[in-house]
Amino acid sequence: MAAPIFRLTSMHPAAAQYYNNVKFTIPKTSTSRFLCCCASPDIHSEPVEEQVSLSLCVGSYVLPHPKKVERGGEDALFVSSYNGGVIAVADGVSGWAEQNVDPSLFARQLMANASRFLQTEEVNYDPRILIRKAHAATYAVGSATVIVAMLERDGTLKIANVGDCGLRVIRQGRIIFSTTPQEHYFDCPYQLSSEAVGQTYLDAKVSSVKLVEGDLLVMGSDGLFDNTFDDEIVATVANISDVTTAAKALADLASNHSTDSNFDSPYTMEARAKGLDVPMWKKILGMKLIGMALSNLCYKR
Repeated sequence: MAAPIFRLTSMHPAAAQYYNNVKFTIPKTSTSRFLCCCASPDIHSEPVEEQVSLSLCVGSYVLPHPKKVERGGEDALFVSSYNGGVIAVADGVSGWAEQNVDPSLFARQLMANASRFLQTEEVNYDPRILIRKAHAATYAVGSATVIVAMLERDGTLKIANVGDCGLRVIRQGRIIFSTTPQEHYFDCPYQLSSEAVGQTYLDAKVSSVKLVEGDLLVMGSDGLFDNTFDDEIVATVANISDVTTAAKALADLASNHSTDSNFDSPYTMEARAKGLDVPMWKKILGMKLIGMALSNLCYKR
């Protein structure tokens, strides 16, 4: 599960420095890895036009499934301060492990390629075109859901997503914008794939939202949104000023919910509404349908 958090801040245009963080590994002695993705300002000495524009301050936290810790989980992300700021998350599809394929490789390579093509003229700061270029250059076997968000200096956030990675924009204690998951049917999201049967950039849901200074953005893979409600997300980050601390708090909240057999998560409630549930005898043993599978029974992909 990856949970990047952004806070919109004012920045002098000379202060932007390119930064990206794509690959990561998790030590065998740890169950999580903190990834700090805040862009460091680099003030140039040359005179520049006095102008204040908007940029993103980013913090992130990655909390892999316990069975996936040794390979660092199956999520990948990259962050760049190019233009107003760019962040993307990809979630490798776990089902490939059944074919002895590491699901994380496709997601990581996809994010590495997105980072590589970001500033090219052909991409033209278009998140959907960036997805197209990154997908075309990814040769690893597998598939992944993905979301890309790009901030213009005027405060316009441009978003393209394929599948069930998500984004929330919080302003003054309420959510003013939310992405919608794309699914073929319950628990089968749209996904970019190495196979011809997958989706392409043309299937990406494209949207935009005008941001103001102080807005808080929460982006994550389905492990976050399957296990936490929107009002919990708002309440958790309400009194936390540091974006990295906020990201960790949300990841911990989702993880705790996923192991609580008495908690009805968004995933559990949707599954039950679709007629899916575990037998009563398994409920007595503390098993339930959950988004980030930690039990012996799971209908997750």
